[in-house]
Amino acid sequence: MSIHIVALGSECPGGVGPGEEIMGQGQLQGGLLWSYLGHGALVGPCELEGSVHNPAFMEYTSRVFGDVTVVVRDCPSWDLLDSDWASVRKVLEQADILVIKYSVTDKLAFQQVRNGYAPRLRPLLRHWGVPVILVAVGARLNDEGPPCTCPLCASDWSSSVPHSEGLQLSRDLGATYLELPSLNHVFVGRYFGSVLEYFMIQCLKHKAKERPDKRRGNKVNELRPPFLEQPARLPPIRVEESSFSQDMQWLLERGVQFADVAFYAGDSGKELGWAHAAVLCAVSPYFRQLLLGPKTRERPQSRCVCREREGGPHSLLSTWDGSIIDDLPRSDGHVTGRLTRLVVKDPLLCMCLWETLMFIYRGAWEWEHLQEALEERLKNSLAVGQLMERIRSILGRDRSSRDTPSARAAQLGPQTLVNLFNSPLYSDVIFMVQGSVLPAHRAVLVARCDVMAAMFSGKYAEARSRVVPIHGVSSDTFLSFLEYLYTDSCCPASVLQAMAVLVCAEMYQVKRLQHLCEVCVCAYLQSMPSRELASTGISVIRLLRRAKCHNAEQLYVWLLHFIANNYLIFSHKPDFLELSEEEREQVERLRWPSRGYLQELSEYQQRRRKLRKSRCIVM
Repeated sequence: MSIHIVALGSECPGGVGPGEEIMGQGQLQGGLLWSYLGHGALVGPCELEGSVHNPAFMEYTSRVFGDVTVVVRDCPSWDLLDSDWASVRKVLEQADILVIKYSVTDKLAFQQVRNGYAPRLRPLLRHWGVPVILVAVGARLNDEGPPCTCPLCASDWSSSVPHSEGLQLSRDLGATYLELPSLNHVFVGRYFGSVLEYFMIQCLKHKAKERPDKRRGNKVNELRPPFLEQPARLPPIRVEESSFSQDMQWLLERGVQFADVAFYAGDSGKELGWAHAAVLCAVSPYFRQLLLGPKTRERPQSRCVCREREGGPHSLLSTWDGSIIDDLPRSDGHVTGRLTRLVVKDPLLCMCLWETLMFIYRGAWEWEHLQEALEERLKNSLAVGQLMERIRSILGRDRSSRDTPSARAAQLGPQTLVNLFNSPLYSDVIFMVQGSVLPAHRAVLVARCDVMAAMFSGKYAEARSRVVPIHGVSSDTFLSFLEYLYTDSCCPASVLQAMAVLVCAEMYQVKRLQHLCEVCVCAYLQSMPSRELASTGISVIRLLRRAKCHNAEQLYVWLLHFIANNYLIFSHKPDFLELSEEEREQVERLRWPSRGYLQELSEYQQRRRKLRKSRCIVM
């Protein structure tokens, strides 16, 4: 078998100009491919049947992998594509691998290749499906010190080809990109050689499939091993979509019991609505400044900062005279703690306060929905634009940066409460778990967890106590549970931690967190190789028992299939006997490999032994 490699371009600065000698013997022996093939390369045209010869290409052959002939056609001059494109195309059609070379210190030649020749080669390479290797040879020069090979170094971009431009050209051509600071045995043999050998092996495999099968396996009387089917696909774990925005919307609409901020109209003094200081402070730095608890009492009665520029956020809201009321009792007897009354002085914000609060509670990222709601309410595009700017100033968002990818990533709804997680800021409840103090916020807990809502809203001791002890759960597990309530995400560190959080989620009836933990357990087990799975101290059978005990039905079914797919590993473990009869029957029915295959394999091996013995007797 043979492999045809076509090389275009020069790894030397300056390349080969028109009218100059294409390539001499000395220049050839210092080239990239010649350095890789070593002293076994022979210069001369290839004698293989069907080969196309072109005098503009320097041809030489060598052998790799013992008996595989490598034919290299090297052309350092790109001008040949302009003068004799038809013959160059014929050579490229025979190529199994294409190597494009350039010098990083010859930026002019690189720009000619990128702008002139690469667009011509791109459609042909995509049509033929030829693997391409783009090689940048040489070190970038630095006036202040030794040559720099750092891809991010921009000190010599004016004279050298930067890493980013070479990488972009490789993406345009669908090529593998390499940088070789020099042509020594380390860079050529290990880096370039390993990539070239990979493509040569793939090429040989592809050619072997196209050759007719001449092996003895086609004989009728030849023994054939039994066919092993693939193991059954593991059942998927389904996770519900996030309900974070809906939960926070419910908190705004129905969580008045835990509200500690009241809004009033500046002109009429009419009550406009209620909100929760923890949510407002988590989203807006302006509300954090306005609703500072201990420092509020030391400030003047009115905190409207009119000395600032007109239209700033401080001219929109102010606190009521005597704005803070401690331990305000409710009609149901619950104590809400501090109550802050805010005066809305801006008439537009006063009219659209409910839409603004809804936007903030849902994560402060649905700007299009906010604009539609304001347009429907105000019926005036100019007023909508003014109010949108004021809302951005309240949230501390700049107009020019609100549509950037980084700004969108920072405005995702579940991340708005990340600053409140395990923070004493506006905390109104403290969990005592194994001696650890974990601050939390009743409003967030009630919105995100139905059990917490019943616990803090009903006639229970927790509804009237600031300190709530938690039993039967470790502090790390409960902290991970709270992290999900605040951030809508969960990342357990191990299988056992994921199972512990799953048990806690089942205790507080948070189904989505339970399913996320099931996914984590499955991912951890699937990532274990067979050797680690056989020697690990984690008992999958006991995980199965816990999944069934805590109503993790998806994980229970998945673990049964997982045990069946790894039957040869788990059947030899002592805890395999702990499976019930029904579970064992299901595992036996789904086991891989099946009993029938193992029996056929045993018979096949016996026949092979008898056949070998008979051949030995004949010999």
